[in-house]
Amino acid sequence: MSEIDCLDPVRKALLDDLDEGFAELYGAHRGVVFSAALRLSGRWADAEDLTAETFLRAYRAVAGYDAGRIAALRPRAWLLTILMNIWRNCARAKARKPPPDLRDEPVDTPDPREGVEDTAARHETGDELAGMLALLPDEQRAAVVLRHVVDLPVSEIAEVLKLPQGTVKSHVSRGLKRLRSLGGAR
Repeated sequence: MSEIDCLDPVRKALLDDLDEGFAELYGAHRGVVFSAALRLSGRWADAEDLTAETFLRAYRAVAGYDAGRIAALRPRAWLLTILMNIWRNCARAKARKPPPDLRDEPVDTPDPREGVEDTAARHETGDELAGMLALLPDEQRAAVVLRHVVDLPVSEIAEVLKLPQGTVKSHVSRGLKRLRSLGGAR
């Protein structure tokens, strides 16, 4: 059995045909990337933008990779690393700009496949969670989202955030403690 035969289907597809392989990569990981983006940004529209930018940058990057680098790729961690970098850059840019006039801000549109009751429940709990997550320091928010929303193991979170595993555990623990205290205060 060759080394290529041992690869997961996404990496094998990327090696066989970049465009078709990237479609498989997108299909396999779009939900995880969007979920993380939504909890990091707190807004549906921002999450869509972050997700789109993540996959755009990923496509541009993988197009320049050789076969060895594609074979060694850990797609989920790689995509979430790209997402985290984009999110941090956006947060820095927002901090340097004055706040926008929200009167012209479009309202988040609901998912047309979702029922009214489900939409209301999701928004109620989602808005509350997003509000509490927004109060966490960025490093704690990122660690909590990657651990408890995306369900990454600590080792992958450490890889994505480029931090030691002990630091990741600390950020997750402190973030959860803060969320619990915020939840009790509401």
